[in-house]
Amino acid sequence: MVMSLIIQKYGGSSVATTDHIRRVAMGVASSRVKGNKVAVVVSAMGGQTDQLLNLAAEITNHPPGREQDALVATGEQVCAALMAITLESLGHRAKSLMGLQLPLITDNVHTRARITEMQTENIEQVLNDDIIPVVAGFQGITEDGSISTLGRGGSDTTAVALAASLNADCCEIYSDVDGVYTADPNICPKARHIKKISYQEMLELAGLGAKVLHSRSVELAQKYQVPLVVKSSFGGERQTWIVNEEEVMENSVIKGVTLEKNVSKISLIRVPDRPGIAYQILSPLADAAINVDMIIQNASIEGYTDFTFTIPTSDLAKAKGLVEIVAAEIGAQEMLAANNIVKISAVGIGIKTNPGVAARMFRSLSSENINIEMISTSEYRISCVIEEKYGELAVRAVHKAFELDNIKQEEKEV
Repeated sequence: MVMSLIIQKYGGSSVATTDHIRRVAMGVASSRVKGNKVAVVVSAMGGQTDQLLNLAAEITNHPPGREQDALVATGEQVCAALMAITLESLGHRAKSLMGLQLPLITDNVHTRARITEMQTENIEQVLNDDIIPVVAGFQGITEDGSISTLGRGGSDTTAVALAASLNADCCEIYSDVDGVYTADPNICPKARHIKKISYQEMLELAGLGAKVLHSRSVELAQKYQVPLVVKSSFGGERQTWIVNEEEVMENSVIKGVTLEKNVSKISLIRVPDRPGIAYQILSPLADAAINVDMIIQNASIEGYTDFTFTIPTSDLAKAKGLVEIVAAEIGAQEMLAANNIVKISAVGIGIKTNPGVAARMFRSLSSENINIEMISTSEYRISCVIEEKYGELAVRAVHKAFELDNIKQEEKEV
């Protein structure tokens, strides 16, 4: 029998209570009994990260990033220790490992750090000693020795990085859902389960609001060709494999529809239209690690233009402060900000080879009298910014327009 090395990651809903942890531990033990080597990555117990952040918020709305990381990283540490204790109680040797004990090295951007190096000597020794390592996800350590975190969903990234570094046979992501769907079933009751989806499609979906996987984990999986599968920790046969594009049969133009709610926009009115103005506006945001997404610059009229872009709502307050300074420097007439918007996106590898996809999406929104405020496209997606109140209606309209409601599509998937 050939022994496989499997990385299993469990999200917060999967380890929400000690009963949940025991159920997960029994599943890990079962995989180990089958002859596989298993390394486990865990998130904090469901809701614990928010509880820790709320404690900080009782003191200040702007805690120092370094101290916030030190605080919230304890959630994963608690869960990792409890998981190791539970595995030991079931008769399986286990050892919890914090990010700093791997160590997982990151840059110095606290609360949203990026991995620079994953050292595996310690965890390989644990595996070779026939011990199950239980890794605290979401966290690492900077080169100067400070605890860092990878941002929301960072445990997915920890798991994939570990799988890539250890050359694991598979990385299994367990959560409270049994895979990827064509839309959020809570919004679109006719959403269908997807058996296989390409890395690029999943990367787009994850980056556009789908909560199944963190986008950086998919990016890593594609880069290092990590076999990735999404399963439910509560059982069932359904699962979704994330694979190379050539492994996905061309059964539909659009694979899924997403709704992203954490979106705000900033507009600068009557901006001098000259070379370098876009850089002057956006560079302070880049320096502050604020991600700018969609950008629209109107045609120049009498040497002036309007400049609009979207950012995460969580960064709106900080971004407004930075842009107000730039607006005064460049002589813009006015700065406007809005957070009553959402972004709806249609994603699929068929977009680049099928003409008329955008028109079809726009027609579906028009039929519901939904106005489009901004548009962005790529080879794999079409995104529209609309009013927040129309978000869920728009998802259902676009889902239907591309015949994703059709159950026969599911039968075509392999």
